[in-house]
Amino acid sequence: MNKRLKKILTFASILSIAVFLSACGTSPITEHSTGIWDGLIVLNFSRAIIWLSSFFNHNYGVGIIIFTIIVRIILLPLMILQTRSMRKTQEIQPQLKALQAKYSSRDTETMQKLQEEQRKLYAEAGVNPVAGCLPLLIQLPIIFALYQAILRTHILRTGHFLWLQLGAKDPYYILPILAALFTFLSSWLNVKSQPESNSMTTMMTIGMPVIIFFTALNVPSALSLYWVVTNAFQVCQTLIIQNPWKINREREQKENEEKTRQKAIEKAKRKALKGKRK
Repeated sequence: MNKRLKKILTFASILSIAVFLSACGTSPITEHSTGIWDGLIVLNFSRAIIWLSSFFNHNYGVGIIIFTIIVRIILLPLMILQTRSMRKTQEIQPQLKALQAKYSSRDTETMQKLQEEQRKLYAEAGVNPVAGCLPLLIQLPIIFALYQAILRTHILRTGHFLWLQLGAKDPYYILPILAALFTFLSSWLNVKSQPESNSMTTMMTIGMPVIIFFTALNVPSALSLYWVVTNAFQVCQTLIIQNPWKINREREQKENEEKTRQKAIEKAKRKALKGKRK
């Protein structure tokens, strides 16, 4: 349930970005802006980017990059929690499938029994089904606030970085392509560490980059820049914290040790049985 819930939330959340952003106000953000959203969140996002940019000759693109990295570092403990939760969930997939096969009937009583057994399995494995969704739910307001800070702050909206005007779309589609590429790499690395994949994981691995690409085509290049940096950071984070090749080696070693242990048990049983016959 954890993986399915996370995938549904991810898919729905990305689709909702365009709708949400189009509904937001466009009045300028200034030091006189008030309210929790405008005066506390969006205004301080704008101030933080401008302040960081001042260390780089007021290069607002660099300011956005540094701001994004700082945000990712702040979120790192949550991301590590998500990573550990995902790995624990992956390791109990065989047990979950066995429970689903055991309680395959669709009547209410059987489904309640299945849910009860799944909760017990999650508790024994130390898995929190909600933990994997927290980073996503926290990142969405950050994306919305960054969009608003750029759109509604004149100096950021009209700022330039390399070939980009930060408040306009990327004219050469380079950032949308990079955002989609890093999204794919991040998803692919996560799937590669799983004991087995299914049609849902395959769909998400392919579908998410496509959604990111077409969304990035229609938002300010500053937001696309944020997506590129945050997904590139995610790729590096996965390689360091959840390296799929290391995980697969550890899983294979554990399976070999279990096979060796089972062989030793069977050998001891045969030897004991042979001794009784004598």
